[in-house]
Amino acid sequence: MTEIRDLDGLAEWTAASALYRAVFGYTGPEWGLSPRLLAALRQNSGTVVGAFEPDGTLVGFCYGFTAVEDGEIYHYSQAAVVAPGAQGGGIGRELKRAQAAAARRTGARSMRWTFDPYALRNAHFNLTVLGVTGIRFLPDHYGEAGTDRVLVSWRLTGDAPARTPGSVSVPAPAGDRIAAPEPADRLRLRRQLADRFAAGDRLTGVARVGGDPGRVAYTFENGAS
Repeated sequence: MTEIRDLDGLAEWTAASALYRAVFGYTGPEWGLSPRLLAALRQNSGTVVGAFEPDGTLVGFCYGFTAVEDGEIYHYSQAAVVAPGAQGGGIGRELKRAQAAAARRTGARSMRWTFDPYALRNAHFNLTVLGVTGIRFLPDHYGEAGTDRVLVSWRLTGDAPARTPGSVSVPAPAGDRIAAPEPADRLRLRRQLADRFAAGDRLTGVARVGGDPGRVAYTFENGAS
């Protein structure tokens, strides 16, 4: 049975750093994750949560920090990684839940993070499995082309607000894993998503259209509802 707990000590922080680079395929030194940063987060209202196999092998972890916007304290989840051989077994979901519990203890009322809106598996995990809401479109979020992200919010206190039926649906062609794989389709979808968020709508779902494997629809609800 997988154990979910805070990472503690240099050996575990170093293992997390190595797993981070391995999962994302990072090779350059500029993409490294410092074990000392994880130590500082652990000691200063951040989160550094790991998933361990029974033999003690680290197979996943997530980390984040306390943040504030317009006086609202929230927890920002910077990254969550799961080893390839352990993916699909619910570890990512359990890591997020453990991180949410830790965030509540800091006084955070919600948790935020970003995801690639064109990666369909990530969209399903975030919007359907976890039930988060997309609140903002961030074009070229990391300062380079191809890094569009959607900022999501996950309520940590009280009951989750009821979702209203989607009032706007944005369709797009799709492959097995990626929405709008062709450049022209991607540009069109990018503009439509940006327009919907600019209008104040919130992203609540991404799903295949009528079971058609070649089409998906991004579902929005009105932000004023």
